[in-house]
This record gives sequence, C-alpha cells and structure tokens, in this order.
Amino acid sequence: MVKPASSRDAVCYVQSAFGLSQRSACRALGVSRATQRYQSRKQPDAILPRIRSLAASRPRAGYRTLGRLLRREGLLVNDKRVYRVYREEGLALRVRRRRRCAASPRQTPPPVTQPGERWAMDFMSDSTTDGHRFRILTLIDTFTRRAPGVIVERSIGGPRLVRFLDEVASTYGYPKSITVDNGPEFISVTLDQWAHAHGVHLIFSRPGKPVDNAFIESFNGRLRDECLNTNWFYGLEQARQLIAEWLDDYNNQRPHSSLAGLTPAEYETQHRTISVDGRRGARPHKRQGSAWLHRTRTRRVSRRRASSRGVAHEEIRSMR
Repeated sequence: MVKPASSRDAVCYVQSAFGLSQRSACRALGVSRATQRYQSRKQPDAILPRIRSLAASRPRAGYRTLGRLLRREGLLVNDKRVYRVYREEGLALRVRRRRRCAASPRQTPPPVTQPGERWAMDFMSDSTTDGHRFRILTLIDTFTRRAPGVIVERSIGGPRLVRFLDEVASTYGYPKSITVDNGPEFISVTLDQWAHAHGVHLIFSRPGKPVDNAFIESFNGRLRDECLNTNWFYGLEQARQLIAEWLDDYNNQRPHSSLAGLTPAEYETQHRTISVDGRRGARPHKRQGSAWLHRTRTRRVSRRRASSRGVAHEEIRSMR
C-alpha cells in the first residue's frame, strides 16, 4: 500500500470484514486517521472535456498533437499539462517502433525551395469487409506536405495514373521531379513517356530502401494509422468517402510538427505570400531554435557596426 487511496481502501475492507471501528482499523494497519478522513478538494482540469472530445475524434493522436490543437483554439496550455491529463485519462497508446538499421551511403537529391517543386507518390492497399482488395495511390508535395489528392480503385494502371497526374497538374502545375519506388506502374513506359513530355524528372529510390522516399512513407503511415486501421470499409464508395474526409482534415485542420505547428494549407498560403522586400519567407525547421536566432541577430549587429565604422572613417577623412 504505497498510495493513500490504496490505504483508504484497505481500511474500509478491514472495517467491513471484521466489524472494527475506523480508529481500530487504522491502528491495526498503521494508517493515519487524517489520511483516512481526507477528502480531495482538487477541481477537475478545465481542459479535460476538450481533450476527451479531441481524443475521441482523433484516436491515434498523441499528446503533442492534442496540445497543438488546443493552442490553435486559443487555450493557453503547455505540453506537460496536456501530458498529465493524457496519462490520467489512459489515452496513451503503445507505438511499436521499427529498429533503426545503418543504411549504405546514397546520393540525395538537392532540397526543395518552393511549393510544387517536387512530388512524392506511392501505393497502398487495403480490403473491404467482403475480402476484396483495393489500392490507394497517394501523392504529396514534399515542401508543403500537402496531399493534392488520392486514387482509390480496385486496380490502378499506368494510363489511370497519368490521367490523375494531369488532373492534379491542371490545378497546381507540373513539378520538376517526382520521387517514386520501383513498382511496376512507376517503371512503366506510360509514365516514362508522360514525364518526358512534360519535363518531369523521375527519382527512383533504391530497391528495399523506403527511407529514400521518406516523405510519402511518413504520410502513408499517418493514413494507415489514423484512417485505414480505425475504419471498416463495406464498399469502395464508402472507402473513398472516408479517405477523402481524412485527407481534407489532414490538409486543413491537422497541425504538422515539421511546419512549425501549421497545417499544410496554411503553410502553403504563408509561403506563397511574398513579403514587402520581395523575398519569400524562410522555411521553419525544428532545429532552428534560440541558438539559431542568436547567431542571426549577432551577424546583423556586426554588419551594422561595420557599416557605421566605415561611415565614421569617411567623415574623419573628409575633415582632414
């Protein structure tokens, strides 16, 4: 009996089983009567109902995601407070992590600098309740993490893939490159001819190395964990509807940790907004914290001091 609540339960059991008074039961178990009579005056946390509702709508969301959603609603909460309530309510779910293995050196493509510069796509599969399989083609913009659309069909061939890419490009424009794996649809002649006709470079990942296409693998993991594993699909139309609803929530409501807590749609809008001096805003990064800001400010101050010294030297020379 370590916790006071366990001690109170033991005292109540002894009272009811042996017909003892509270004083005698506490003396026999070595429990203080003040502990036994104590009644908590702690008020329930104000954010508890909202956390319960968010966790019910997002069963696979962690406490950090719930904290970002609460802060977007205007509530002043930190991650430690959300984590405490998260643990008390038993909302934590076990996540099995894959073992990290050392990969051989590879040539990585240059980083993207603007929206629509590089896409990534991959295939997923699931089944309806009648046992029939269906395939899902996922596509994202690796800069903004925005998913412009998906295909949910029983079978997806090269011609259907090309038509889908043309539909997306009619709204967002053609990318400079697309990262894919070595699947039969991606190495087909149809996709190769389409890429050559529109000046799109296909970047193939190494066989057996999904880390080469990490952005789409991360997106597929979220789709699998938050949508496919939490729903029963009775038919293809229902699967399309539920996946489309999840995709809309992912693009417009779900905050992304690598985008400084913004949604992909908000980050794309913010980046496309050109500042007054004609330069686009810098891309946020998780490691650009206070040290990075300190170095940036120090460089700016040093440049200003150097320029002011140069002006002072010119004034002294003119006086002479």
